[in-house]
Amino acid sequence: MLNDADGGTAPSPVSLSEAFRYWLRLGLISFGGPSGQIALMHDELVEKKRWISEQRFLHALNYCMLLPGPEAMQLATYIGWLMHRTVGGLMAGCLFVLPSLLILMTLSWVYLAFGDVPVVAGVLYGIKPAVVALVLAAAWRIGQRSLHNRWLLSVAVLACVLISVVQLPFPLVIGIAALIGAIGARYQPHYFALQSHHTAQTQTTTAALIDDHMPPPAHSAFNWRGLLRTVVLGVALGAAVLLVLNLAFGWRNPLVQMGWFFTKAALLSFGGAYAVLPYVYQGAVDHFGWLSASQMMDGLALGETTPGPLIMIVAFVGFVGGWSQEVFGPLALFWSGCAGALIATFFTFLPSFVFILAGAPIVEATRGHVRLGAVLSAISAAVVGVIVSLGALFAAQVFHLDLALTRWDWLAILIALAATVALLRFKLSAPRVLLACAITGLVISYAPIRPVF
Repeated sequence: MLNDADGGTAPSPVSLSEAFRYWLRLGLISFGGPSGQIALMHDELVEKKRWISEQRFLHALNYCMLLPGPEAMQLATYIGWLMHRTVGGLMAGCLFVLPSLLILMTLSWVYLAFGDVPVVAGVLYGIKPAVVALVLAAAWRIGQRSLHNRWLLSVAVLACVLISVVQLPFPLVIGIAALIGAIGARYQPHYFALQSHHTAQTQTTTAALIDDHMPPPAHSAFNWRGLLRTVVLGVALGAAVLLVLNLAFGWRNPLVQMGWFFTKAALLSFGGAYAVLPYVYQGAVDHFGWLSASQMMDGLALGETTPGPLIMIVAFVGFVGGWSQEVFGPLALFWSGCAGALIATFFTFLPSFVFILAGAPIVEATRGHVRLGAVLSAISAAVVGVIVSLGALFAAQVFHLDLALTRWDWLAILIALAATVALLRFKLSAPRVLLACAITGLVISYAPIRPVF
């Protein structure tokens, strides 16, 4: 154990193999979308293992919230990089994605090869209300850490109204929050300062391995040469894969089109997977015809019930697209689907690795910058409001909410309430809650009187 400057005791240094085991485990249990995944990381890395302090965790999270792409995967990559340099960041990011990719490829093959399975409808009936509970519970947890006063609470409410009622795009909502934070830093800086939900006494007795007051690791020092090298290598890698695919199959081949399409989708995915899904739907269904509208909805359901970032639905889209387009011929449909899933995943996540490995040294250098901290604090508050609006949207769809109270799905509402109590009151883990709700939905589906699926 290491002694902290304030007299507390920090954990011993973490080996690369120990970090490998943790990131692999996280990739296997990271259910609940980005909010649930971030909550899982916070619980393990900040509260239990104390590998990183609350302030450092929130600082990294706020940067990831600014980026296009899956913020939970980017946060894992950032923390992995902070602990074990570039190899740690690549390891954390890849292990966050790979289990989900393999599971979705398997489920996609079963889905296409064996058709619909009736029991799945019952399972999904129980899981969908649990997803609503996970989103709202995560918003509650993150809000407890981010909404320290009425000003930040007002920013969260404003963001919720702007994105759900006014229907402003997510980047514009974030821009408004950033502007409020910049103004707040000038006139009310103490209200917009990044804070920890721990008390000072708790922090001195539970020091973290990467603590608030420790100097930045040597490898996190910013320099222009390192930034340019990372960006050039990332762009060159993506361009090289596209070039090889183009030379092997031609520009009009679906694999080449997927590479370019999912690169654009990755750069447009501000606000998480649900913000970019309309773009993916329009391109994959309407423009390229890689899959049907009903298949897209089935893929979304699969994405909600598997670990990893929800944007992994691109693996399903790629698999179905490669299969339906028979990119390797009619006798190799499975390998065609695998190629499509791999290409879609590679080009979706490559920009995220570049953003983190190139930008993290800049972010580390800005720690303690009052004005930037206020901007990030306001953005963090706005994200809470956006998550609440997303939970409300899910609830309206899952519960069939409208003015006619007789159409509300009261069984689904009860499942969601029970899941919320289990998450917030009894602190049950997301996988356990999802499993319990899936079993409940299955039992309901076989009951003499049950919902119509």
